[in-house]
Amino acid sequence: MKQAAALAVAAVAGLAAAGAARAETVYLTAARMIDPVAGKTVERPAVVIENDRVKAVGTTASLPAPAGARLVDLGAQTILPGLIDMHVHMTARADQGGYNSVSVIPVNEAISGVANAWKTLQAGFTTVRNVGAGGFSDVALRDSINAGETIGPRMFVAGPALGATGGHCDDNLLPYGVYHKVESVADGPWEFRAKVRQVRKFGADLIKICASGGVLSKGDSVGAQQISLEEMTAIVTEAHALGMKVAAHAHGTEAIKDAIRAGVDTIEHASLADEEAFKLAKAKGAAFDMDIYNDDFILNEGAKNGILPESLEKERMIGLKQRQTFQAAQRAGVTMTFGTDAGVYPHGDNGRQFAKEVQWGMTPMQAIQSATVTAAQRLGDLGKGLGEIAPGAYADIIAVDGDPLADVSRLEHVAFVMKGGVVYKGPGAISR
Repeated sequence: MKQAAALAVAAVAGLAAAGAARAETVYLTAARMIDPVAGKTVERPAVVIENDRVKAVGTTASLPAPAGARLVDLGAQTILPGLIDMHVHMTARADQGGYNSVSVIPVNEAISGVANAWKTLQAGFTTVRNVGAGGFSDVALRDSINAGETIGPRMFVAGPALGATGGHCDDNLLPYGVYHKVESVADGPWEFRAKVRQVRKFGADLIKICASGGVLSKGDSVGAQQISLEEMTAIVTEAHALGMKVAAHAHGTEAIKDAIRAGVDTIEHASLADEEAFKLAKAKGAAFDMDIYNDDFILNEGAKNGILPESLEKERMIGLKQRQTFQAAQRAGVTMTFGTDAGVYPHGDNGRQFAKEVQWGMTPMQAIQSATVTAAQRLGDLGKGLGEIAPGAYADIIAVDGDPLADVSRLEHVAFVMKGGVVYKGPGAISR
């Protein structure tokens, strides 16, 4: 036994030595850097990276390259922190709307997720918050990425979203004779508390609830409240006690306000929020996470992707109103994060929302902040080391041609992607 223990210690020491031998220092330079924390641009930045973290940040004049460092010069490009999308469905596909989804099972979703993760990372999104996936397929995908088996962004996942019987997060496509109830559906405060515990048990990082009806669900009103204040309060109390944040799908005015009163951390969609909701959000510290790009895709491409006629009609009713609400919430000073609902539209197009955010009231810097520093802050402990290029932060860095503060649509065409010190796109990128 003593000999076996000694061999085990030696093996661990050997692995540690091998890891130290592979340790690398990178000296990265570019024409400019956008610092979303300070809200400014730095000319001729220099970043020293050791393994997966940033060690030092300065300029080429103030921060020389360390001896032996590998030099990565991005020339005329602009660097900024890896982007964060706070509302994706990584295991979903845009062409599986409506009844096209009936034959899809969690195994299919997990496989699709592998392809979608690569596309998302290539688009410059080094972190995502996955807010709903069947059968814990997002947990499996996250774990595969973390193990180095699959290439993709950092994922924080909700597992199956919690909802009421017959609500937006239930499955209403099948008739009674083939009745199916989604695994995360519950009714009443204690049932919902149990679901929070179950979702946590099987690996979720956060909780997603469906407080109101939705656009893409069958047979419900998009604005109707589906979970009571009492039920939402039970969910939030249980989740926060377990150290988990809560995201609430809520289009309807009263559902939004009750979700905020219950203490949820982010309101997803927030389409019909009013002035009282803005005041509540600011008072309670809730952020809005509004998917104002995908209206275009749903109305242009939805029918051929299987989206139901009733869903298209709901989108026509609510899409413009959601954008107007986004503008009003921004003006009112509500904290806004970047969430696109990727999976409703094709993964990898996440960056198209930046132009919509600017069109509807944000400055380019505010739009970038919504997908970097602000998003990281709203992730709580999960977001530590993300959303900034600073000593101690993860070496999640992207680059684009030109200046996105002059033309924010440049973020739709990311030229360089580094996640955790590893280059996945651009000079020196690893092969897939």
